[in-house]
Amino acid sequence: MHSNDILPKLAEPYGSFCDILRDWAQIQPDALALRDDHCEVTWGELADRVERIAARLVATGVERGQSVAILGYSSVQYALVFLAAVRAGGVAAPLTTSASPEQLAGMAVDSGAKHLFIDAAKSAELGADFMPELEHVALEEIDGWMAAEGSTAPEFTPDPKDSFNIIYSSGTTGIPKGIVHSHQMRWRQFATTAASYLEAGLPVRSLASTPLYSNTTMVAFLPVLLAGGTVRVMGKFDCGQWLSHARADRTTITMLVPVQYQRLMDFDGFDDFDLSSLALKYCTSAPFSAELKREVLDRMPGGLIEIYSMTEGGVVCLLAAHEFPDKLHTVGRPAPGSELKVLDDNDQPVAVGEPGNLIGRSQTMMAGYKNRLDKTAEAQWVDPETGEAWMRMGDIGRVDADGFVELVGRAKDMIISGGFNIYPSDLEAALEVEPDVVEAAVVGIASKQWGETPIGFAVLSEGARSPEEICGAVNARLGKTQRLSALHAIDEMPRSHIGKLLKTELRERAERLASAD
Repeated sequence: MHSNDILPKLAEPYGSFCDILRDWAQIQPDALALRDDHCEVTWGELADRVERIAARLVATGVERGQSVAILGYSSVQYALVFLAAVRAGGVAAPLTTSASPEQLAGMAVDSGAKHLFIDAAKSAELGADFMPELEHVALEEIDGWMAAEGSTAPEFTPDPKDSFNIIYSSGTTGIPKGIVHSHQMRWRQFATTAASYLEAGLPVRSLASTPLYSNTTMVAFLPVLLAGGTVRVMGKFDCGQWLSHARADRTTITMLVPVQYQRLMDFDGFDDFDLSSLALKYCTSAPFSAELKREVLDRMPGGLIEIYSMTEGGVVCLLAAHEFPDKLHTVGRPAPGSELKVLDDNDQPVAVGEPGNLIGRSQTMMAGYKNRLDKTAEAQWVDPETGEAWMRMGDIGRVDADGFVELVGRAKDMIISGGFNIYPSDLEAALEVEPDVVEAAVVGIASKQWGETPIGFAVLSEGARSPEEICGAVNARLGKTQRLSALHAIDEMPRSHIGKLLKTELRERAERLASAD
């Protein structure tokens, strides 16, 4: 078998992820597949260990469709268990490390897992009495737990509708919803990408610096393995370590969220590192400002592709920023196989250039929320004419004459003041024009006079004017219906583990400040 034999398989409408991994192990057993700061695994070793972990999973009760919970920081062992869960016929269920013990227990129960693979740090944090009904397996001791050398798991041929993984949403309250992805969805999502790497003759060396429990990371993980490449996983993001790894590994592909790009751009000595091997840089998960995109394009080699979508699916928009430097304020155009509607609050199409609710669908839609038919229905918009299900993207946006999509704000974040719609992104842009403002965010709180009123938060530069002076300068440029009621200085914006701005926390803070006045 030769690497050329893989391309026709990736071109098929559906295929088995694990079969492709076995093929690569036969083709290049001594090539490097996975690495972290502590160990490296060749393709031959990857195939052997995945089989042995899967064999032990089956022997200890994992049945077809059974979830396997994984909790810890990204590592080679974590990646092997993720792949082995799928190989065993089970479902990989990575849990969010930043969740509370109550949320973690809720996710584990919701997933239906019998096993919990956990690293030493999380085990020490949660204690020995955490979820005792599950079989706990230390990730660091996986070599001693797996089946004997030479063992293989029973053959498993996944049906396209079988579940591949569950990704738990990063909710700030309550038990996060489990987003189920099928084998067919993952194949459609990544087989074509893997094929494009092979067709281009691109050496596929990936640096994955976001957590393996995040859907974001899958872009730097799953298609790279389908292409027979090498994935380095980082336990925690650190600018110096990331730059050192990218230089030493001759990294060609990476996925970073906007806050990571910003930290790299601000890092002293960034320009001293040779990153010339970078061919493709991806970004997703949070708003990516045109100014930051421009700086990344100027200072980092290779193409820059922004991906706009949701873990649940819906429309997928792509912006090849290096090809469209005049469209950096957008998230690109719908990718092939994706469709987008922009509707008003009465579900009627809006005119080109007018903002509305984004509704999308694609070939990469979730199967649904685990055990939550009600929430699955809430997330969908059903076309009254065709009965087809689309996803509510949760964003307000507009489409320009060239088909590029510009995000105006989150639907739930839109402020209605005195009967007028106020889009926080417009006010945030007005604040960030001020030389004193490093970063800004705007939320709405209840107002007896106006219904809602906008409140701003800003990270200020050293020696900045007072928030009151800045607010006055900004309001002088805004229309009467848009003006900020107040502006508060903040040391750092609250963010999730993948850099999403947590406006819920800002809104709660704004309400506390307002009630204290």
